Amino acid sequence: MRKFTLRRLLFTAVLALVLGAQAQAQEYPAKPVRIIVPSPAGGLTDALARLIGQKLSAKWGQPVLVENRAGAGGTIGTEAVFRSPPDGSMLLFTAGPLVQKSLSPKLNYDPEGLVPLSAAAVAYQVLVVNSKVPAQTLPELIAYAKANPDKLNYASQGIASVGHLTGEMFKGMAGVKIVHVAYKGLAPALTDLVAGQVDMMFLSYGVVLPHIRSGKLRALAIGSEKRSLLLPDLPTVSETLPGFVSRVSFDMFAPPGTPSAIANKISAATHETLRTPEIANWLSTNTLEAIGGTPAEAAQFIRQDNDRWIKVIKATGITAE
Repeated sequence: MRKFTLRRLLFTAVLALVLGAQAQAQEYPAKPVRIIVPSPAGGLTDALARLIGQKLSAKWGQPVLVENRAGAGGTIGTEAVFRSPPDGSMLLFTAGPLVQKSLSPKLNYDPEGLVPLSAAAVAYQVLVVNSKVPAQTLPELIAYAKANPDKLNYASQGIASVGHLTGEMFKGMAGVKIVHVAYKGLAPALTDLVAGQVDMMFLSYGVVLPHIRSGKLRALAIGSEKRSLLLPDLPTVSETLPGFVSRVSFDMFAPPGTPSAIANKISAATHETLRTPEIANWLSTNTLEAIGGTPAEAAQFIRQDNDRWIKVIKATGITAE
């Protein structure tokens, strides 16, 4: 009788937790939701967050406000969400790998503890060279770099940026020596690349496409798993270096401990907004690909990228400090 009573009490407690979580999800959101973007206003990340926020607000009947908290390589905004209540009232929308812990050993929180909600969209990195570089193809570039160690250089948006990590991954996989030139942001790096002050760069497809089409820059390869529909004649880097992938995903997270019922509701709503004509057209215009999916699928997608970059960070000793 005593064992039966204990089992019954345990069952009742579990049932109460399940029903409580379901009720909480049904009521969510019962108050305004803030989406924190850990970068300045005006960029692609900010624009996409606002588009998604508008659609979620209309769907839920609650204000969904986007707040920019830039600084410290994105850690200020990310930590604010990490330490917020796990009730879905504050979310994070960010671009790029979530590998700050590997780059900054002194980081006082673990961003990998955040709950992935959606890998909303992805932008692939393209390898471009200026007109002074003699190589016309990726194999020719690798051969030239091997014959001329440290003669070529590549630009990046800054230390530990995706462009930097991609460049180091390329050097390691191709077995070449190329000098890294770090800039403070995309604009000055791209300006010098077009002017011929630096030789090459990995950067997002949408940013560089106008310069490719104008002939100011020559695209040698793209870091996607398969060729792009917009530039079907452009080879992938993996056709020469098998396994090479470089992309920036635009991801949404919730604080650690967020109930799965709430996480699933936010994820499903985000997936739905990405398929609306307005956002689908915006993504196409900016050469981004919609991803979406479930929290489990987002976690797997994000983990693949994080593992790739952590491997590069460990191999090269790159730090953000």
